[in-house]
Amino acid sequence: MSDEDDLEDFEPDQDDFEKEEDEKETEEEEDYRKEGEEFPEEWLRTPLTEDMMKEGLSLLCKTGSGLAHAYVKLEVKERDLTDIYLLRSYIHLRYVDVSENHLTDLSPLNHLTHLLWLKADGNRLQSAQLNELPYLQTASFAYNQITDTEGISHPRLGRLNLKGGSGPPEADQPAHKWSFGNQLESTLGINLPKLKNLYLVAHWAGVQWCSLLGSSNFPASVS
Repeated sequence: MSDEDDLEDFEPDQDDFEKEEDEKETEEEEDYRKEGEEFPEEWLRTPLTEDMMKEGLSLLCKTGSGLAHAYVKLEVKERDLTDIYLLRSYIHLRYVDVSENHLTDLSPLNHLTHLLWLKADGNRLQSAQLNELPYLQTASFAYNQITDTEGISHPRLGRLNLKGGSGPPEADQPAHKWSFGNQLESTLGINLPKLKNLYLVAHWAGVQWCSLLGSSNFPASVS
């Protein structure tokens, strides 16, 4: 049986996987909104390394014909990462958590065509655009610097998190206290026929809902 056949029939028990993440969400939101949090203009380059991969890999599963095995889950949170180029060669990964780093580019994930679950919260992303990932079901890009939803097109994506800042900055508030958060002005670009849950809460006034309201694919839950 090929990897593709395996994933076609694969019904991941994501309830437990997502429950674990949801239990952390409230605490993480408070961390992201911490008053006085400062972000320097430039970061020291910190690429993902083989040693980090060894520490972060888990969940050994069968691949290909079922005779080979590979680790399919990776967690590399809070590593000050600026570069995940190394992921291009880990094509069997299905669950990836690269949250709370300094990433501005997720393009190496385009090579992970078996990806089912992605969490990239709390980075420096200005876009969530990726190539179409055929099996991706859950994706979270909360608390980045995303300004549009162009290029979010994954045929099986059912849960999408684009939460941002808690509201507009005060007139005298320094920029570093409010710039950390998605600032969407439109939902144009989202084309997700399987979407059931879309999280956009905490964006300030000005978000345009017309693209979803006028669509037959309007998600079952929007918050």
